[in-house]
Amino acid sequence: MFTTLFTHPACLEHDTGLGHPECSDRLRAVLAALETEEFHMLERQEAPRATVEQLLRAHPQSHIDRVLSLIPDVEHAGVDADTVVSPGSGEAALRAAGAVCAAVDAVATGQSRNAFCAVRPPGHHAEREKAMGFCLFNNAAIGAFHARAVHGLQRVAVMDFDVHHGNGTQDILQFDPDMLYCSTHQSPLYPGTGDAGEKGEYGNCVNAPLPAMAGSPEFRHAMTHVILPAIDHFKPDLLIISAGFDAHSRDPLAGLHLIDDDFVWATRKLGELARTHCGARIVSVLEGGYNLRALASASAAHVRELMYC
Repeated sequence: MFTTLFTHPACLEHDTGLGHPECSDRLRAVLAALETEEFHMLERQEAPRATVEQLLRAHPQSHIDRVLSLIPDVEHAGVDADTVVSPGSGEAALRAAGAVCAAVDAVATGQSRNAFCAVRPPGHHAEREKAMGFCLFNNAAIGAFHARAVHGLQRVAVMDFDVHHGNGTQDILQFDPDMLYCSTHQSPLYPGTGDAGEKGEYGNCVNAPLPAMAGSPEFRHAMTHVILPAIDHFKPDLLIISAGFDAHSRDPLAGLHLIDDDFVWATRKLGELARTHCGARIVSVLEGGYNLRALASASAAHVRELMYC
């Protein structure tokens, strides 16, 4: 079994306009980094479209209809002050969500040991009934519910190390006792959620906010003493990683100071828990990261470690 990379050219056609930080060059940088010789063993699969049935597990029909109705025939349209869509955005969003479902299928059936979904738009800010923060559909949550519905993987943990709190994933998972959402993130910062006191309806949300300027020691302490014990206690059947790399020290949209080795270390520790509890099943999905060089190097480091998990 190998690590499988899921992506699709349609994700490059989500055009957010001149100067927008969540741009197609992000995905190009990640894919270029994964084309080097050391990644020749990656299995590469084209992401399918998510079905309406898959989307409905995380979003109501009204949300799906609204998002798709906002896709313009030409130029750009605004979903909110931060979130821009273009004629290619609907297809990209369906492929991004479909990638995670296909990745879940691959690891659940033993076709892959684990998987990385190099897709956009990202998803972790998309709430059950609201698109926001560059996100249209919540890719990680859709994948979590797909794992349960199709493969009987009842208990799914989502670990989010994006620098921004995944308010959308928390919003969708917090009322389900068999879903666990864990996050390290900078606070205060957009979207203003993720206080340590936000624990979910069943104590199934674990937030470890970090102050601006925090770096490796603070991140690793939060992971070691808050996040990893929570996942260990939960004993998931599947682990999904919302892999945002904007906590990197070079990222322009935030103020944490992680380096590539922090993402390697976190991936290794999550891999150890996955081997203990869920047969090493990990699906990782790209979220943020807005310095192209940092994004490329950190995502490559993350995938490199996944290949050894």
